[in-house]
Amino acid sequence: MATMADVARSAGVSVATVSHVLNDTRPVLPHTRQAVLDAVEELGYTTNTLARSLVTARTRSIGLAVSAISNPYFTEILQGVEAAALEAGYSLLIADPHDDPEHERKVVQLLHERRVDGVIVAPSADPRGLLAYLGRHGVPAVFLDRLVDGPGTDGGPRFDQVCADNAEPTSRLVTHLAGLGHRRIGLVAGRPGLSTTSERITGYRSGLALAGLPYDGRLLVHGDSESAGAGQATEALLSLGVPPTALVTGNNAMTIGVLRALGAHGLSVPEGIALCCFDDFAWADLFSPRLTAIAQPGRDIGARAVRVLLERLAEPDRPARTVRLPCAFVHRTSCGCPSPSEEGTLS
Repeated sequence: MATMADVARSAGVSVATVSHVLNDTRPVLPHTRQAVLDAVEELGYTTNTLARSLVTARTRSIGLAVSAISNPYFTEILQGVEAAALEAGYSLLIADPHDDPEHERKVVQLLHERRVDGVIVAPSADPRGLLAYLGRHGVPAVFLDRLVDGPGTDGGPRFDQVCADNAEPTSRLVTHLAGLGHRRIGLVAGRPGLSTTSERITGYRSGLALAGLPYDGRLLVHGDSESAGAGQATEALLSLGVPPTALVTGNNAMTIGVLRALGAHGLSVPEGIALCCFDDFAWADLFSPRLTAIAQPGRDIGARAVRVLLERLAEPDRPARTVRLPCAFVHRTSCGCPSPSEEGTLS
């Protein structure tokens, strides 16, 4: 196996110059740089990452802890994280916390013990154990999709966070349905305790207020962020004396459960009941009817989380920040409109 000394000999330069070229630690004349790169290619030299980590105390690896990796939305986030990490020269270690607080702490501890430089986590509904571990060991961390409570000493967040806007897009779905004449609009919300759930409930109530509609607590049910729970929640809504004429679902998995429950009751969409969804996914345009949805920028969220983490590694003492990315309203026909007429980015 070729060594750095072999590369230096072949290129006619010092080992220090080879190191500067490979690590971008000092400017090198273009022709010298090219000679080094040619020697690297010719000899098949590869960097000894383990040896470098012993010197720099960095492994150039990132830990990613995200539940439900099979969910298309989190798959998009994973793709964004992976692409951004690779572009920056980092490898990725992935773990699934299964949305279980104790398992979440354990998998993050496992990633930390693998000496990752930092972690990116989509936290559970009860991240207290996770927060305690990260704080106790000083692990550089970025939370994505879901935010964590508890400001720092300056009133700002304790950790960097990257997520989509949740309240305004949900409000827009509600006002859109209200504009079509619906007066009883139900919400199948996600798992209690998640910031995405609480923020989308806030948006739901805001949309009702903007439309001049009263809030009825019986029309808000929790589907626990998964298909089976959403099916049961829909059954509860349909059993009301006066059931809703339109529904908003809190994520793509719950949309599937809602559609199954509606079909079991012989209700067609949108003729029997109108439907709008938070979360767009690849086949939403293939449903009949085509699903009106809020599209989250999953890839961008993942890529931004990597960039924020790398900035944290470069400046450990910088104030923590929360980055919110806009969603897009994708207007199709499940809401009851005859044809799409509007598609754009929410500000």
